[in-house]
Amino acid sequence: MKIDCHMHVNGKRQNWGWNDNDKIIDAADRLGIDKLCCSIPIMKGMPNPKEVKECNDDVLDCMKRYPNRILGYCFVNPADWEEALLEIDRCVMQNGMMGIKLYNQFKCSDPIVYPVVEKAIEFGIPILIHAGYLTDPPQAQNQPNLSHAGDFAELAKEYPEAMLIEAHIGGGGDWEWSIKSLKNSPNVYLDTSGSVIDEGIIEMAVRELGMERLVF
Repeated sequence: MKIDCHMHVNGKRQNWGWNDNDKIIDAADRLGIDKLCCSIPIMKGMPNPKEVKECNDDVLDCMKRYPNRILGYCFVNPADWEEALLEIDRCVMQNGMMGIKLYNQFKCSDPIVYPVVEKAIEFGIPILIHAGYLTDPPQAQNQPNLSHAGDFAELAKEYPEAMLIEAHIGGGGDWEWSIKSLKNSPNVYLDTSGSVIDEGIIEMAVRELGMERLVF
């Protein structure tokens, strides 16, 4: 079985550039992908609970429309941790989502994220976290709370039982540093999604971390 662990669907608050979500399924069929793990994160600002719920409701609608093909991550904003935990309960326990999605509202090493991590541990589900190690100053300035491998290593040390997925093998920038920095963090997995296509990136990740810590 082939599972795409990092995909997005269109919703009312976020359009990723395709006209409708049927195109995702069509592409998956052509590529022999059986299931897609999807979310709709809000990429700018501090979304309120209503906005977060709308995003997750759109993912839940896709799960119902494409049963056994689309699985869902519950996107939350840790700023309001009580609401975030209630939303995780609603999405995961009541509606069958399989994981949690965090964007760059906060670095993943920020203690404000800890209640969300503890809830993921309680439910035995992974957390997929947007990541990058940007070396271009203007880009870095636009995403001041972007988590990098050092943040993941810090969080992994604090919660060794957590299942953490660093998106995009570090999200661009200095991916060699990202890979090496996670060598001693066995509960951090790296996904190969995104547009990071430098020659040798997959080979180095397998060599340094082992293929069991890479997800597609």
